[in-house]
Parts: sequence; C-alpha cells; structure tokens
Amino acid sequence: MNNEIRWFGRLGLDKKLFTRAHCRSLRAALGESAALVDFAQKILDDGICADVDALERTAGLAQKKAQSGRPPLDDPFDEPVAEPDGAPKAADAGGVPSFAFAEVTRLSADDVRLRMAALLMACGRYGASDLHLSAGARPFIRQHRAHQFIAAHVLTADESLRLNTALLTDAQRTAFLEGKDFDFTLALDDGSRYRVNLMVHKNGPAGCYRLVPHRVRALADLGIRNVAVIKKLLTYHNGLILVTGPVGAGKTTTLASLVGLLNEQRTDHIITVEDPIEVVQSAQNCNVTQREVGRHTRTFFTALKGALREDPDVIVIGELRDLETIEMAITAAETGHLVIGTMHTSDAATTLNRLLDVFPAAQQAQIRASVAESLRGIICQKLLPAAAGGVVLACEIMMNNPAIANLIRENKPQGLRNVMETGVKEGMCLMESVVFELYTEGRITGATALANISNRVLRARVRV
Repeated sequence: MNNEIRWFGRLGLDKKLFTRAHCRSLRAALGESAALVDFAQKILDDGICADVDALERTAGLAQKKAQSGRPPLDDPFDEPVAEPDGAPKAADAGGVPSFAFAEVTRLSADDVRLRMAALLMACGRYGASDLHLSAGARPFIRQHRAHQFIAAHVLTADESLRLNTALLTDAQRTAFLEGKDFDFTLALDDGSRYRVNLMVHKNGPAGCYRLVPHRVRALADLGIRNVAVIKKLLTYHNGLILVTGPVGAGKTTTLASLVGLLNEQRTDHIITVEDPIEVVQSAQNCNVTQREVGRHTRTFFTALKGALREDPDVIVIGELRDLETIEMAITAAETGHLVIGTMHTSDAATTLNRLLDVFPAAQQAQIRASVAESLRGIICQKLLPAAAGGVVLACEIMMNNPAIANLIRENKPQGLRNVMETGVKEGMCLMESVVFELYTEGRITGATALANISNRVLRARVRV
C-alpha cells in the first residue's frame, strides 16, 4: 500500500472511523496497488463508515502527511505485535490498551514487571503520548492531548506502588522511596524510550510515563514554518538560540531535530545537558556527547561549566531555569560557542523578560548589552488541537536584527511586536498570525483560533 493509504489508515484508526481489522480486509480486497480514492470509496460502499466529511478530511490530511515520504510509525496494515500470555494488549479494533489492574497485588514481582513493560509498549502502539498511574485514581492515557481512561478500576496505594516501581532497579527504588520524587529515562526491549516521573501525593505513589520519539524527525515534518530561517540560525558558530513553549509543546522534539540537523551538516563537537536524556543522538558528522543531570553531573550549571573545558562547538541545555545557568549560557554564547536552550515561555517578549529579569538591577545594563549582541533567535511553539484530529504545531519565530537588539538594550519589549511584523521578509512571524493562517487553511477550528488570538482585527475575521 502507498504512504497515502498507510497514513489514511493510521489517522482513521486514531479517529475511530474504522478498525485495524478493516484495514487488513480492505487491503486483501483491493490489492497492494489500490489508490487512496478507491480505498475511501470501498469504506463507504461496505458501510464501514458513513461520515463522508470525516473521510474527506482524513484523506486530505493523509495526503499532506505522505508528502514527507515517510510512512506512519505504527503501520495500520501490520499485525499487532504479539505479547506474553496474560499481558496487556491494545484491542485489535483500535481500542485503548487493556490491563487487569485489580490483579496486581496477586501477581509476582516478575509478572508485574513483564506486564508493566507490555502495557507501555501497547500504549505506544496505540499512539498515546503519556500513561498515568496514580493512587486514588483511574489509570488514563493522553493521546493528542486528550485525556482517556483505560480502566474503571481505581488504583490503591499498594497497587500504584507495585506498578510504578516494577521497572526500577534496586538503587532507583531506594532513591524514589527516600526522596519521594524521581525522574529517569526508561528503555524497553522493543527500542521504545520513556521519560518517567514518579512522585508521592496524598493518596500514595503516582507515575507519569511519556513516550520519547525513537527517531529524530526533520523540521519540516514537525510542522515548523520558515524552515530555511531555522536552518540559517544553525549556521552560526556562536550566539544564543532559544526554543520556548509551555509544558507539552514539543520543545524536546524540536530540540532533537535541531541537534540532528547540526549532526548531519556540521563537523563539530556537540555537548548536550538534559534532565533526563530523552532522544539518543548517535554521532554522524559530529561528535555528540550527551550528559544527564543527576546521573552524569549534579546540575545544569555544573555541566555547563564543565562543558566549556571540553572543547565544544555547540552546547545544548535542556532547560535554562536559574540565574547561574542563564549567566553561564550567555557567557558561552559570547565567547565563541553556539548555545541552544529551552525555556517555559509563551512568546518572544515573555522569553526576553524571563531571560533578563532573573538578573539583579545592578547587572541589568550589562546583561542587556550582552544579550543584544549574542542572541540569534527565539523559536516559540505550542501544540493546538487539529480540526481533523490530532495536534498541529503553531510556531513564532524572532530573528535578532539591529532594531530588536536596540529594543533589548533600551528595555523596550513593547516594541517587539511591531518589529516582528515588519520583519516578515527576514522570516519572522508572530504566534497570532500563524494561528490565524492555520485557521484559514482549515487545519484548526474557529473556536481554537479564537482561544489563541487576542488581536481584535484577526478575531473579527474568525467564524465559529
């Protein structure tokens, strides 16, 4: 089957328009060389799905996805991966992963470990981004940011403890039980990786398991606009690039794509400092050194300080969160290194305020001059619910130029919007303008657009 049909099948499963079994039966009926239109028409003719509009929207989105040349990670025409007897499975009909949570206390430690691993793999195949197992609550997953329960059973404190510690080493278990908070990365036998946070709350232990992409995706595949501008930022050999956005906005994925592009196009030494390491970067043209806070170094600051003695060309900082780390990052950017970091901010103006306001008043003039010189650009992003299901990326881009540098020096962030509006030819774009474009393209609904646009002129042009 061609990629258009594979994407159509994947998206249709996610939207529950048909099942995996339907995909395989249609392939048997139509053959491997069938066209997308034939596939969709067969679904209508056989009464599998009568929602013509939903099928048309899904087909259009599938055609766009197929333009990347890559098939979906979970091929809807493949047989589900076999799991051990009694292990949790994702239903063949595209249903949510299942697990007999009430049996946890009766299972051996080895059985809990095997079934917990199988549950995570089933969630990954289903397309979930997160699995939550918390005492006093029903287990649930998150898919395309939507919350979905996978069982009616409310976990007890003992059940949650057994599940959330099943995959830990003895040392990790001790660290969690003593510290009550624990972050780590988990790699399973199928090659999938998870960023895990364990904690204790009023009802007992809780765990959040976030699936980490197992491959580095191209910038264009992420939905980032003005890719040429982003690539231009990566040609610099010094300076500061910031990737920002709220939690769950895909910053880690974008950061991995930037490192992957550098790894392909340059012959440098790249040092990353992460908490924890999520996407593993294999050395290609660059030597990539990845360090994990807590495991390979004490803090972001100590790792950054040590990195400057390791002859790096590029330094990637998983999060700029405190004065010492931010100050060291700016110094590194000024002294001949390309520094890329992330912050939890929503737009360029807020990012600059957060970056600069951590410094005491006595340092403000000096630090503003330093940032005005060293800053290369800011990429702000958020994920919005797509009209056709799933999510779509909205991305604001600010490139430093003489006008913006002057605003930074003079502490006039209110002028950023006007400069960015006139900097469209340089590749800049405002978040609200990008959101409005996504609306006019039919990729998000009017309600989503209005929720993310405050400009009165643009709001007046949105129809719900």
